Amino acid sequence: MSEMITADLVDLDLSAESKEAAARALAERMVAKGRVTDLDGFLADVAAREAQMPTGLDGGIGIPHCRSEHVTEPTLAFGRSAAGIDFGAADGPADLIFLIAAPAGADDAHLTILSSLARQLMNAEFTDALREVSDPETAAALVRGDVTAAEAAERAAASGAGAGKDTAAAPTAASAGAAAGSTAPETPEAEGTPARPFRIVAVTSCPTGIAHTYMAAESLENAGREAGVEVTVETQGSAGFTRLDPAVIAAADGVVLAHDVPVREKDRFAGKPTVDVGVKAGINRPAELISEVRAKAERGERTAPAGAAGTPVERAGDSTEGYGTKLRKWLMSGVSYMVPFVAAGGLLIALGFAIGGWTVNKAPSVMDHFVWTQSDSWGALLFQIGGMAFKFLIPVLAGYIAYGMADRPGLVPGFVGGAISLSINAGFLGGLVAGLIAGGVVLAIQRVNIPAAMRGIMPVVVIPLISSAVVGFLMFVVIGKPIAAAQKGMTDWLNSLTGANAVLLGALLGLMMCFDLGGPVNKVAYTFATAGIAVAAPSDSAMKIMAAVMAAGMVPPLAMALATTVRGRLFTPAERENGKAAWVLGASFITEGAIPFAAADPLRVIPSAMAGGAVTGALSMMFGATLRAPHGGIFVVPLIGNPFLYLVAIAAGVCVSTALVVVLKGMRRPAQRTPAAGAAEGAAAGEKGSEQPVAA
Repeated sequence: MSEMITADLVDLDLSAESKEAAARALAERMVAKGRVTDLDGFLADVAAREAQMPTGLDGGIGIPHCRSEHVTEPTLAFGRSAAGIDFGAADGPADLIFLIAAPAGADDAHLTILSSLARQLMNAEFTDALREVSDPETAAALVRGDVTAAEAAERAAASGAGAGKDTAAAPTAASAGAAAGSTAPETPEAEGTPARPFRIVAVTSCPTGIAHTYMAAESLENAGREAGVEVTVETQGSAGFTRLDPAVIAAADGVVLAHDVPVREKDRFAGKPTVDVGVKAGINRPAELISEVRAKAERGERTAPAGAAGTPVERAGDSTEGYGTKLRKWLMSGVSYMVPFVAAGGLLIALGFAIGGWTVNKAPSVMDHFVWTQSDSWGALLFQIGGMAFKFLIPVLAGYIAYGMADRPGLVPGFVGGAISLSINAGFLGGLVAGLIAGGVVLAIQRVNIPAAMRGIMPVVVIPLISSAVVGFLMFVVIGKPIAAAQKGMTDWLNSLTGANAVLLGALLGLMMCFDLGGPVNKVAYTFATAGIAVAAPSDSAMKIMAAVMAAGMVPPLAMALATTVRGRLFTPAERENGKAAWVLGASFITEGAIPFAAADPLRVIPSAMAGGAVTGALSMMFGATLRAPHGGIFVVPLIGNPFLYLVAIAAGVCVSTALVVVLKGMRRPAQRTPAAGAAEGAAAGEKGSEQPVAA
């Protein structure tokens, strides 16, 4: 264990009564050794890791740990508590506490050493020796591996001053697993045939990848040996990721996935009996998991082959989700595929106007007239390419709504319905309806019991033929005209909005853009705006709506960035780091840049963001700012009508949101926010924000 731990980093009489106090006491020893540069900052990082998942393990072990920029070199501190400290383990308090500090950029060699410690903690002789050791030097040597558990026990016996703890009262996770594993059923075998052990492949992983990943691996391997099962584990941790041999996976009789972060390349294990649990289950009850996967194998249970389980929405969600949740996901599926067409086509059209002037929409086709040396020709080229991209918006929206409902068979009728919606001027509403009808028709066809002889041609011929005909009939003859009339009525109403009504609409759109920061409500407002400009010659009202929507969407991340700058003490270190990135994200019209702040403190951040967004949306409409581009943030300001007042509207909203969030956060009582708790909030928020890198 190198010199990661020395006698100065050992406290055999740890008197702390809480996990926070224990971490502080051990961290102070690290500070004294020069291993930690900022005590409070490091403890905040420890608390943030603890908030992700408690670090207590069955058998009386607590392993608070983290990566931190405040750590100069990988370090271990060990404390032994006579009273026990609650680290969240199911079997009660921990008496053996390891504080593991890893630098933010720790190398593989050091992380491998830390992982070996994690595996040792699953060894009953090792933990028993730690409970009996009588002096810090021997404890440090035992952890480093300089002395064996037996040698440490001999020293303790010679000194006659053991820790006095009844080790039988606190069995380790490994010993508990071994005891349980002894009752595991034997592998069936044919009479007279040499025994072949049941084979399991396993994957273990945890958020930090320093401790739990390797402890779960060791626990599963120990339990496998006790049960006569061959267990091969792939640890997807910080010390490296070495893939299991495909031949080993192919020969395996079952799979155990013990993880708290997504398993990389999970499809490798498809088609085998699988137990999928959290990483702590792999540590605390490995024998149960082995018995469970063996039972599944005996019953013939298998996971679905890769890519064969349900529709895209079903594969990404929970099979128990209600219809309303699925409907929202179907619609969002279409919108998510449409947005890149909107961004590419809209920016090309905007550039066409910027280069060729506002009459570029009347230019002849560049197929017939293109002069290489004339800017007008280049402007017309960009405009016409963007126009072609815009013609795909409604078909793509409808096609991928149907895809979300019925997978690939839904694409053809969905695209056909969307194209019909475009041709009859049913617009955005027609695309939504066409996509839902197409998906529903395909699902209905798939429920029909088809003779085996016809099943081969169903997805290629029968389903596209019948579903397209049904969708086309409904859109052309039955519901197309009413939808087109509704779309025209809505468009005429928007074009008629002036004065106070337009300002109110801008405020409403601003509230929607900031309500869920890139979620469904935000996407409804954004799609509403982009649908208005998805024509060759959008109305003035449509361009005003687009300007108000983009301006409001820039406010939340910019406001959070400003707030962390002017009142940094109200935010955790993690939030202040997120604030730096939020400047760029906000300026680029990526509303999701505010998600880390909203996830950590939604009751203060979201209302503040909504207030600023409403102000910006209302002012943008009042100033008459217009926008032809659907994206781009400050980078398309030259393409905005009334750009100076547009920026004033954004600045006003940012100031309102910043002032509100600072006031609301400042009203909290000091006791309600410790550095540790604040960091936990920041870490949780950072994880959620990183999961949603979707623009605006």
